[in-house]
Amino acid sequence: MTQNIDWKAEAAQHKDAFFDDLFELLKIDSVRDDDKATDDAPVGPGPKEALEAFLKLGERDGFETKNVDNWAGHIEYGDGDQLMGVLAHVDVVPTGTGWETDPFEPVIKDGRLYARGSSDDKGPGVAAYYALKMIKELDLPVSKKVRFIIGTDEESEWKGIKHYLETEQEPDFGFSPDATFPIINGEKGNATVFIETKGAVDGGSEELVQFEAGLRPNMVPQDAVAVVKSQNPDALQNSLADFLDGLPVTGTAGVDGDQVTLEFVGKAAHGSKPASGVNAATYLARYLSDFDFAKDAKAFLELTMLYLHDDPKGEKLGIDITDETMGELTSNPGVFSFKANECGKITVNMRYPQGTTEDALFETFKAKLSDYDVTLSKANGKEPHYVPATDPLVTTLLDVYHRQTGLDAHEQVIGGGTYGRLMERGVAYGAMFPNSVDTMHQANEFMAVDDLMNAMAIYAEAIYELIK
Repeated sequence: MTQNIDWKAEAAQHKDAFFDDLFELLKIDSVRDDDKATDDAPVGPGPKEALEAFLKLGERDGFETKNVDNWAGHIEYGDGDQLMGVLAHVDVVPTGTGWETDPFEPVIKDGRLYARGSSDDKGPGVAAYYALKMIKELDLPVSKKVRFIIGTDEESEWKGIKHYLETEQEPDFGFSPDATFPIINGEKGNATVFIETKGAVDGGSEELVQFEAGLRPNMVPQDAVAVVKSQNPDALQNSLADFLDGLPVTGTAGVDGDQVTLEFVGKAAHGSKPASGVNAATYLARYLSDFDFAKDAKAFLELTMLYLHDDPKGEKLGIDITDETMGELTSNPGVFSFKANECGKITVNMRYPQGTTEDALFETFKAKLSDYDVTLSKANGKEPHYVPATDPLVTTLLDVYHRQTGLDAHEQVIGGGTYGRLMERGVAYGAMFPNSVDTMHQANEFMAVDDLMNAMAIYAEAIYELIK
């Protein structure tokens, strides 16, 4: 126990420098951009720039650093037979709409730091880096090596960190500062199913010209747009107000000749917590399904309404599974696209507990949707991950959290996926607290200034306890 060090006081001395460095990192638009990807910037220029900027902090502060092909990198400290990993990421999800400030111009208002990445994961990542910097500056004795590992596409396919682990040593244990306190020692499995329809639209009094919604599978779609060619466009427009009455979505309908453009706005949320958001896409499909569409357009709208709308537990699909330790499955229909005479596509992302597999979920989709002329496929997912509450890693981290906060320290399981699961003895640890407001993947994302500073102090003591 390191009672002789006042970690909160040490953190306070670094506050100004910490926010200076964090602001510079938050100003970088590090959304993955495959259209601009090159061999030198494998997930686009933004994530590469952010990775380089983070590694420069380590170089400036006298750490050993390594850039692994601009996919990932690390900042290293200490020496020993065992390797601890602290894994963070610099990529962010797309900004979407609804921001009251520029998402890449960080600003502190009323004790909150607003910016894309402030809570997921640049803010917590830089707080954990500063924790390691504090240990180095205090010149404390350590018996293990620690690597602060930085990934560049955690919000998508994890190719960067996987490439890193193909060439670099896998840590023996560690944590990712990318979730909540007191700890996340269990993460549900992650499975994604793609539903594809054909694109025929003729035969009804309405024709679905286009339907678009969603930015990423792991985000609840906040915005949805449909263009409909109608024999009675006024009916589509005039019935909208009655439909929306009492619902948690807003919508508009604009008529131009025989075409109606419908725009729905719901609420974005992390895809692992679909009940926290409002899915604009499924509400729009529900509205349109009352009209006379035919063939593949009808199937696209109907299966969305019948099997995907307002169903965060997957009950309508028959995939509602609950595990005593890991809790309930969650289902997020995250991306929708339909183009007349081409095809329709729906992406459903699920976070599932122990007791099933992604293959079993896929077979259930096939059985439930067998009446529709659809093609199903699936992505390579992630199995559930769990580190027992009795593991010394877990007990140490919980002890530090309780010691610094006085709050109850207990194990937790989430549906979100963090880099912690990449290590057999890996967990997620902060930076949000039980009373924090979770705005990850939402418009106006923020992190409380006090939460970041308190997390920095906890990270410093925790890292030292694990490597001393």
